[in-house]
Amino acid sequence: MEFGLFNSACVLPQFGGDEHRRIMDEVAIVQAAEQAGFKYTWATEHHFLTEYSHLSANEVFLGYLAAATSRIHLGSGIFNVTPPVNHPARVAERVAMLDHLSEGRFEFGMGRGSSTTEQKGFGIAAPDLTRDMFDEVVGEFRKMWRADEYAGFDGQFFSMPARNVLPKPYSSPHPPMWVAAGNPATFEKAARMGLGVLCFTIGGPETIKPLVEVYKKEIANAEPVGDFVNDNIMVTTQLLCLEDGRRARELGAQLHMGYHRSLLLRYLDTFPRPEGLPVWPDLLPDPTPDEIDASIAAGDTPYGTPEEVEIAIRKYADAGVDQVVFGLLSSTMTRELACETIATFGKHVLPVFDTDPVHRTTRLRTGS
Repeated sequence: MEFGLFNSACVLPQFGGDEHRRIMDEVAIVQAAEQAGFKYTWATEHHFLTEYSHLSANEVFLGYLAAATSRIHLGSGIFNVTPPVNHPARVAERVAMLDHLSEGRFEFGMGRGSSTTEQKGFGIAAPDLTRDMFDEVVGEFRKMWRADEYAGFDGQFFSMPARNVLPKPYSSPHPPMWVAAGNPATFEKAARMGLGVLCFTIGGPETIKPLVEVYKKEIANAEPVGDFVNDNIMVTTQLLCLEDGRRARELGAQLHMGYHRSLLLRYLDTFPRPEGLPVWPDLLPDPTPDEIDASIAAGDTPYGTPEEVEIAIRKYADAGVDQVVFGLLSSTMTRELACETIATFGKHVLPVFDTDPVHRTTRLRTGS
């Protein structure tokens, strides 16, 4: 199993709206993660979501990271591929350019957007339309990347004449393709399309296990929309791995995770909403040290000492997850604390699970 980071440029009130600080914090922790042996980082794309995420131009962020790193793979988590947000030809161009600048380290994650604040901001009145938009464009990318001139397209949501879309990808045949998913039907659909899954869930490893089973069963029957099958499931969660377990519990209760999760429920309103939760501006409470301790004891949260974190990560491995990613700065965690937890995890836990020096996506792309 492999590991990565999730970058969102979350700017909570405790930072006084200091966007620059948080964006540069994200850069610093990616560099720390590369040094610690992490294989991936994933940069989200969100628009208009005050405090929750200020990372709107993630292709610019990833281009900067291409020069600031040398080994870690750089993923779009996601590029919004709905035509009103990003024209498909522009997406194909960005993917290929990032593939060149990173010299084959780019991972192409796609999605439809998950907030009506974003969708309506770009003129998408009905969220369900984004599903049809995705289906229309997803098969066009590999055609645009091929050496011959793209034949053009005349569809419901985008049209363009025949054009040579440039540059062509650096990687052969093209970077790995992923899609964001959150329910059984989407996992099954992703598998049929031969796409890796980017799973954004606040549930524990047990909630993801049945979804992994659906995906791994269906992937055997894939008819890929790309030129190869990316049999991969990534799950995003939190991490606080410190040598001192008591300190981890105390700090974990001070990261204002309740506020961040309240923002998630406020903005990502196309996701199913569990009953009984507060409605913005009412807030979810922060976990107490006792609640964190109970979650650690149950192996549901990768908080605590390296030994305790290993137990929680083992549950993800046993569920069949291929990659676990940590959204460290989706809270008030400081750059210094994030780098400490990355280094501690990289020293003690990561080598237990990741024993292959080659990225899984590279092996799947090259057939090695």
